[in-house]
Amino acid sequence: MLNLDLHLQRGRFRRHVRIEEQARVVALTGPSGAGKTTVLNAIAGLVRPRGGRIEIDGRVLYDQARGIDLPTHRRRIGYVFQDARLFPHLDVRRNLGYGRHGAGAAAFGFDAVVELLGIGHLLQRRTSNLSGGEAQRVAIGRALLSQPALLLFDEPLSALDQARREELIPWLQKVRDEVRLPMLYVSHHPDEVRRLADAIHVLD
Repeated sequence: MLNLDLHLQRGRFRRHVRIEEQARVVALTGPSGAGKTTVLNAIAGLVRPRGGRIEIDGRVLYDQARGIDLPTHRRRIGYVFQDARLFPHLDVRRNLGYGRHGAGAAAFGFDAVVELLGIGHLLQRRTSNLSGGEAQRVAIGRALLSQPALLLFDEPLSALDQARREELIPWLQKVRDEVRLPMLYVSHHPDEVRRLADAIHVLD
């Protein structure tokens, strides 16, 4: 499902990342500064690699040799960041609506996503009144409503205390089990990775 062969450079930092993995949920771990977020950003089209290839579930997003470099909006990627990055001037319903893309039949409908994440009681709330775990559930919902073919998670629990982390992990497991999308999950917490991923790759 995941075929990466990336030559990356950010300033003086360079690295070559090669991953061929058939597992649906892949974790990327390693110390801070190893390039985990840069890999996610390259997949999302936010960072251009120096060369290589990105293929997800049979779709080629980038291939230097063939001159393929899909723009970000055509890559069909849902991205959940370390902080929820919700719009403070919008309530939860409108934050979720902001993620809705395209016309016609949707793989992920609004009501189904709200039910999946248990956020129906939050729809009228301002985002400033959400706990960290609630805000991340809304961020996951917004990512799903963008109708992605791939979900990227960049340490979505890192800003939460232990209690909120334990609260959110079952929701992530539910998304993993019910949504059935390819997922690339970045974290440096071994226990979190073991509970969520089918395969683990370590960046030194």
